[in-house]
Order: sequence, then structure tokens, then C-alpha cells
Amino acid sequence: MSTQDRTMAELVQKYNIAAPRYTSYPTVPFWDEKTFSTDAWTDQVYCTFKQSKDRGLSLYIHLPFCESLCTYCGCNTRITKNHQVELPYIAALLKEWEMYLAVFKGERPLVSEIHLGGGTPTFFQPENLKLLIEGILEHVDVTADRSFSFEAHPANTTTEHLQILFDLGFRRLSLGIQDFDPLVQFMINRQQTFEEVEAVMLNAREIGFESINFDLIYGLPKQTQASVQDTIEKSMLLKPDRISFYSYAHVPWLKPGQRHYTEADLPKGTAKLALYNLGKKLILAQGYADIGMDHFAKKEDELYLAFQEERLHRNFMGYADRFNPLLIGIGVSSISDAWGGFAQNVKTVEEYHKLIASGVLPVVKGHILNAEDLVIRRYILDMMCKGKVQLDPTSDLTAQIKEELSTLAQDGLVSIEGDLIRCTAIGRSFLRNICMAFDQRFLKLRTKMQLFSEAI
Repeated sequence: MSTQDRTMAELVQKYNIAAPRYTSYPTVPFWDEKTFSTDAWTDQVYCTFKQSKDRGLSLYIHLPFCESLCTYCGCNTRITKNHQVELPYIAALLKEWEMYLAVFKGERPLVSEIHLGGGTPTFFQPENLKLLIEGILEHVDVTADRSFSFEAHPANTTTEHLQILFDLGFRRLSLGIQDFDPLVQFMINRQQTFEEVEAVMLNAREIGFESINFDLIYGLPKQTQASVQDTIEKSMLLKPDRISFYSYAHVPWLKPGQRHYTEADLPKGTAKLALYNLGKKLILAQGYADIGMDHFAKKEDELYLAFQEERLHRNFMGYADRFNPLLIGIGVSSISDAWGGFAQNVKTVEEYHKLIASGVLPVVKGHILNAEDLVIRRYILDMMCKGKVQLDPTSDLTAQIKEELSTLAQDGLVSIEGDLIRCTAIGRSFLRNICMAFDQRFLKLRTKMQLFSEAI
């Protein structure tokens, strides 16, 4: 083992601890629910809407249904083959959207982004997705540079799905592939062939989709360097515009489906990092750029351009090519972000339908950010999106943050140049650990509870 490899192995052993993915700050386990209320939330939504209405808002729509359970999945899902659930759920989504339109007090909102997530959005029949999107768009205007995207399962995405969504303004799709290896697919109960993925890609390109993302995961059960290499090489043949190469999050205490296999089946520590390093090397060799934690993009893709121009943003949907202060999430378990506050919807379909039928906004918990939260949120976003943070020299937090970062600086993960903190090349593999040094709520409430997945 080379000195460099030995150093990396030592760093992995030291920093492979439970860490948040920082799609928000504060992270959900540290939300202050005692001071949160639905009235405070809607006040924050309206305030942010008024302040940023010329920019446009983002809309996330959670479609939770899947016909089968992918055992690796950490999303909120409902497994069913009964497609009679589609229309009642769409009706509930549209009623929830009407509630938010009421929050805007009759002012017609401008929409910049729509993203359909899940679950499996392509579980829904194409004509029902059309009904949903037309219902949303009926009472809004859209920006000229709108970004409409959806997640798709290659095994059930039809040409009709693609054409109808394209006609409604969607130009981006994300294909959940994870791994092409048959054994890995069997372990995670996620089967789709290379030929099925290729057919969706060809159809999407022919119809006119401008940006196609592949979701791949490293650290899956029975995954090897050979299977990762084969998956990346097959993916490269199809030339996606973006690649999300995620770390598998093993949280069986939260997702019992992950008990389909044991930890003995999982690559861990340096073995798991080796999978990431191999995949990253192969992706970069094909001309993709590393634009943030787990994300790669072609240099002509809008996500890369946003990274180059330092306008990249990170939210509950991952990395985005724009910053919209207001993100409204509708549907079961959806999380909304009004910059100064977060809110999450109830997590079961039954409770969601019950509250919507009663005319009640289906929010179950949330957090209103204080002044310190807003400062730390900006620091973490800058580190996640730009790889650097300019600390406020007048802030009482600055000395404490530097102290927390000192060990990471000694280990070569960051550089500290006065009040400027930079992530190093090595540090990019430990970005979650670096952000933890800014996380005041985590530092003040250190706990031995296992709240997050491992950082590596």
C-alpha cells in the first residue's frame, strides 16, 4: 500500500462516522418543533413569497407509490399494484396546492422549477400525470428559463410518459439505475436491464429531452469493484448529461426493507471508498466534472455552468442550477423550505388524505430559523456548493468554528487562510464531516444516538 493510500485509509477509519447529508440546516433531527406552528410557517411562506416572487418558486411533488419495494431505498414509499390510488391522490395534491395558493393571498405565483419525486412518478398513468401538471399550471405563470424534471424507473417508463411530460414543459429526467450487476439488482430488488435503460434514453433524446441524469449508488450489497466498473462503463455508453453517484445509506432501524441483507454483504470503510474512487475516476476520465458531493456533469450542462459561475444551490432535491428562496413541497412526507423556515408533511397516505379532506394543511413538523441558523446555513451551503466559506470576522461563532476545523486542517481536509476556509482535494471525499464543524446545533447537542448514515 502506497503512502497516499495508507493516509487515505487512516482518514477513512477516523472520519467514517454518522453524518448528515446537509440538504438543509438545521438538519431534520435538530428542528425545534416546540416553537413551530402552522401559522408561523404560513407567515414565513408568504413573507418569502413576497420578497422573492420575481425570481419564481420551486415546487416539489412527492408521488410515493411503487409496485415493488427496492430494499436499498430510504424514501417514503407505499407499495401497491392497485392503480386506483392514482386519481384520489392527485385530487389531494391539487387541493393542497390550492391551500398554498390561498397563502399567497390571491397573487398569482411565478414557478421556476417543478420536480416529480417518489416513490416512482412513472407508477402513475401518463394521462394522470397530465391531469396533475395541468391542474398545477392552471393558476400559475412560469419563468422563461423554467426547469421541469422528474424521476423515472427505466423498467416502467413508456414513450407516452416521456411525450406527455415533454409536451407539458419537462426537459430533464433522472433515471434510477443504481447498478447493472444482476446479483446486486437481486439483492436490492431493483431489476432493469441495460437494454431497457437504453430504450428510454433513445426515446427521450428523440423526443427532445435536454438533460438526462443517471442515479448510481456505491456501497450496495454484493457490490464489487468489477460490478462498479461494469456499471460505469455501460452508463458511459449511453452518455447521460449528469451522474449522481451516491453513497448507500444503511439505516435498517429506519427502513426495515434493508434487513433483506446483512452488514456482512456490504462493502465497508476503505473497501467502500475504493468503489467511490474507482467510479469517480472512470466518470472524470470521460470528461465529466465533479461539481459537488456525489454529483458530476458534462461541461456543457447547466449544472456545471452553475457550478462554474458559483450559483449552484443545494436543497432537499439535491443540487440545483438556481437558487429559489421558496420551495413548496406537496404530497406525503414532502419538505418545504421558505429559507427562514422548514415544514414537513405527514408521512402516511391515510393521514394525508384525512387532513386534506378536512381542509387542513398536512404539515406535521417544522422549524423556524433564528439569526444564528441563517448564518450557519449560508456557511454550509457555501461549503457544499463552492468548496469555500468566508467567515464573518465580527461573529462570535468564528473562533469556535476555526477551533472545530483545526483537526481537519491538520489532516489536510481544509485550509484555513485567515477567515477563508477552503476544502482541499482530499477533503472533497469528507465534505459531510467538514460541514459538521459548522453545525452549531449538532455540536451543542452531541448525542450517541445513530441519527445519520456513515459519511463514507
